[in-house]
Parts: sequence; structure tokens; C-alpha cells
Amino acid sequence: MRIRLVAFTLAGAFALYSQQAAPNAATGRGPGRAPTAPPPIRWDSPPLPDGPIVLDTAIQHQIRLTVTKGLVHPFSMAFLPDGAILVTERPGRLRIIRNGVLDPTPVAGLPEIRARGLGGLMDLALDPNFAQNKLIYFTYDKPAATGNTAVRTLARARWDGTALVDERDLFSAIPSGNASRIIFGRDGMIYMTIGIGDNEAMKAQDLSELAGKVLRLKDDGTVPPDNPFVNRAGARPEIFTYGHRNGLGLALEPGTGRLWECEDGPNGGDEVNILEAGKNYGWPVVSNGRYYLGPRVSIGDYKEGMEPPVVYWVPAIAVSGLTFYTGDKFPKWKNSLFVGGMRQGEVPRSGQLERIDFNGKWEELHRESMFHELQNRIRDVRQGPDGLLYVLTEEANGALIKIEPWTEPGR
Repeated sequence: MRIRLVAFTLAGAFALYSQQAAPNAATGRGPGRAPTAPPPIRWDSPPLPDGPIVLDTAIQHQIRLTVTKGLVHPFSMAFLPDGAILVTERPGRLRIIRNGVLDPTPVAGLPEIRARGLGGLMDLALDPNFAQNKLIYFTYDKPAATGNTAVRTLARARWDGTALVDERDLFSAIPSGNASRIIFGRDGMIYMTIGIGDNEAMKAQDLSELAGKVLRLKDDGTVPPDNPFVNRAGARPEIFTYGHRNGLGLALEPGTGRLWECEDGPNGGDEVNILEAGKNYGWPVVSNGRYYLGPRVSIGDYKEGMEPPVVYWVPAIAVSGLTFYTGDKFPKWKNSLFVGGMRQGEVPRSGQLERIDFNGKWEELHRESMFHELQNRIRDVRQGPDGLLYVLTEEANGALIKIEPWTEPGR
């Protein structure tokens, strides 16, 4: 099948959040509490066509999408040296795709995982020395020893060619909540996002808490001695940056290796940030967004000592997944930033992939929104070792989509 297109104050912030906080995210209601969001719009995403799907884009023009179906709420992917692709599914399975075909049998060797809400099995990253040590790192929700809870955990295991072996937990953070991403920096350290629930948003400003932070860890889960808050009394030494809501994408800037992050706002205020050690990114004191019932998060989007975003969205597109394109297959997309979006303005069937390009000072020039016609949520986007782009759709009938250049036969 083909589809074608033509181309304030801290106290004030806390008061607002206290009014809007709710213990039941599904209904927005708790005992004696007012709703914190309007009733959700029920409109399931349609299944993707089998493909190939041909689309027109603004500057690259025709691209072809190849679809591999059969995934259930996929979250992340990693590319093995032999060409296979590992994909995590939030319900707690690791899958492998070879030559565009999904192996029906999940990969063995994962620990016990508690999948609930946005938690479960999440991000995945190969060790920078994977060719020698075969180590794979991942984040998951580990069932707590007591009670009906789980703990956000960073783990690693060794890939033996068919399964994970020698799994080991490296670091456990907080009771599970929002999702988590990881990436290896150019310094060899692991950077890990820890989200925060809206009913405890001010913890993002509290350096004694891990929620609402980006952490920096050694590859064994211990704390690097040069972390920015190692010697500050009362601060958690794992913290690299703070004042975040829900970090759902990490990427390294071409050339410099600076760390970029994207995070969800509520109804508006999704952000892309350039992360620097020890900096405060403002949540929930300053934001360009609105709460789900409409009020602004803050009056004014800047406060001294808090970093403004490089890019932001109003209304929100529910950002998830982040990558710079550095390959040669799409020359007109070179150094563009790609961001997945799961829904725009709280309306289902509005998932998208956004391409953003910049001037030499990393100031935004163009923002191109693609894939609206698929009406599927985009959970992750990555560049493969083949120079192509790959995305995952966040659906119960989820898919891996390979994006490649396309020229009309006969042209």
C-alpha cells in the first residue's frame, strides 16, 4: 500500500500543583478530589498498512517506510553488530528482529519485571566496548520486596548471541513512576533520566531527591567523583542536572558530544534542553506549558538561575525519543534533530515525527512535522549503523518502521 502527500514564584508553583495533583492518573480523581484533566478522548490508533508506504517530505522529498509488526508497546531499540535489532517491550519482553522479521520467541535472560502504567521494561543501550565485552544496559521496574510497588532500576547483562546472561542490577533509584532513558556519554559515563509525578512535582527542585533529575553514573552503577553535587551536603551525588519533569529522550550533539534531552510537559511545555553539569532546568517553577485543565504552569517562562529550553512545544506533542541524523543516506537531513511525538494537544491519532534544523549557534530554523497520516504514536527514533532512520510506534499493535530514501521507478 502507498500513501502520498504533497508537501513566579516557587510557592505559587507548588500551590498550583497541589490544587491539580491527583492520585489516580486514569480518572484524574481521588477521594474528595476535583478532576485534574478533562475526560479523555477515546479514539484508538488504526493498524498500520503492511507497506511499503511512500511519503513526501519537505526537503528530502520521497521516503519509503518498511513496517515490521507484532510488537506490543515497544519502547527502545539497539542495533547489534550482525545487523539484528533488539527491541524492548514495556510489558517486560525483549524481542529481536533480523532482516525485517520479528522472532516470535522473546529473548531469554531478563529479570522479573513489574509492568504498570508507563513503567516496565524501558530503555536499552549497548556498552561502548560491546564488540569486546558484549554488555547491554537497560532500565526496568523491579518488584519491591514488600507491597504492590516497584523500583526504577538500571541493570546490565551479557549478550551470548541468543540470550542475556549474567544479569546484574547496578543502581536502584526511586519507586517507579514515569519512564526512564539512558545513554553513554563521550566520557564513558551513563546518563539516566528519572521522571516525576505531577502530585510531587516540587521534588524536581529538591537535591536530596532523585525524582525529576538526570543522573550520571559509572558503568558499574557507582558515582563518578567529579559529579557536580558530590561534595554538597544534603544532595544526592548521582545528580547531574535537575528541574526536569519526564525525560523521554537523550542524544549526543554531532561533533561536540554535548548531551541533549527532551522531556514532556503537561498540556504544553514539552522541551528540548542542552544539559550542563549542575544546571537547573526549571520544572515546575517555570514552564511554557499549561496544566491539563488549562491554567498556565507559571506566569513567565524565565527565572534567573534556571535554563531555558532550546526548543519547546505549545500545545504539547508528548515527545519521546531523540536522535541527531549524522549519516549520508539523507544528505538534506544532515545534523537535523528528530523527535518522536505521541499526540498533539491531548488528541489521539495525532502522533508524529518532528525534524528540526538549526543555524551554527543551534538556534532553531525549521520544524517539519511528518507521519501524521499514519495516526500512530511515535515512541522512539534512532539512526541505525546503515545510515537509515528507525522509529517505534507506541501501540498495543506496535511496529518498527525503517525509513529510507525513495525514488519513483522510471524517474
